[in-house]
Amino acid sequence: MGDDAYRKLAKVLDTLPNGFPATESGLEIDILKKTFTEKEAEMFCDLRLSFETADQIAERTGRPLEGLEDFLDAMWERGLVFGVNMGGVKIFKMMPWVFGVYELQLERMDREFAEMCEKYFKAFGKQFFENKPQLMQVLPVEKEISAIQETLPYEKVSGIIENGQSFGLAECICKKEKRLLDDGCDKPSEVCMAIAPVPGIFENSHWGRPISKEKAREVLKKSEEAGLVHMTSNVESGHFYICNCCGCCCGVLRAINNLGIADAVNTHFFAEIDPDSCVACGVCADERCQVNAIEEDGDVYRVIRESCIGCGLCVSTCPEEAVSMKRKADTEIVAPPGDEDQWFESRGESRGVDYSAYK
Repeated sequence: MGDDAYRKLAKVLDTLPNGFPATESGLEIDILKKTFTEKEAEMFCDLRLSFETADQIAERTGRPLEGLEDFLDAMWERGLVFGVNMGGVKIFKMMPWVFGVYELQLERMDREFAEMCEKYFKAFGKQFFENKPQLMQVLPVEKEISAIQETLPYEKVSGIIENGQSFGLAECICKKEKRLLDDGCDKPSEVCMAIAPVPGIFENSHWGRPISKEKAREVLKKSEEAGLVHMTSNVESGHFYICNCCGCCCGVLRAINNLGIADAVNTHFFAEIDPDSCVACGVCADERCQVNAIEEDGDVYRVIRESCIGCGLCVSTCPEEAVSMKRKADTEIVAPPGDEDQWFESRGESRGVDYSAYK
């Protein structure tokens, strides 16, 4: 069979709206060989982006039912498919490479895999972050948003937490990858949070550990204090994660810092420094901003408006309270798609891919 199963899998992943671009060296195939067995690659290609039981998959594909759920269960445990146990009934679906399979390789990430993914970042990142809509939107430090400014539910980190019924927490795979490459940072690493609308989802999860709602709030506070940017999926409803990201490790923010893709994230706010109050201490630029959006301007500092992602980290630590958050004008704001399905539709249209066979 050779590489046929992996080439088919690569094509499927690149047909999904998120993308999985080919390289001249075939690095993407080597990554898939590191991640999937041939049988797992073949199984993945028979799945869809919508949940199905093993019985439904067998009936649709003609695969034998015997042993199918166990095989899918093992793939779920290895982070190769997404599964949910609904009170004894297990349902499964395929996932994009990002956000999906890559993030669930946390327990299997080793130096070799880290090196491969780092090499692939340039090719993958260019395709992934230049297409719209963006994967993520920034959630500003909420207490820094003035009470007089209108905020929508999907712009408030507290709303996402309050709507959740169960929470999971895991190490950031981006930080782990960079640490394995001897290029990590000293910021908190167990800061990736998953959220579900029903209780108990993370009690027997293959990813992370279950935490309480109160612990989730503590993680967010710790992340803000450490200078990590809150980000979530770029949709209006159905948020299932909050990432807390640094500009040195996070693939999304590195698209801005290393690939020069200024609009790699969707943003709704920006910071502004009052030059009359600024004492040029440099805390905002040197310690807080994760995307190099603040620079010296004579005897004061100023925000580079087109580079600011509106996270609010510079506002919360200014000793002179010289920095404030401003909401973008309506003409500048790009509203996110309604939910994940609409995001897939918009992204598929943007990339010109027909993924209807996998809906």
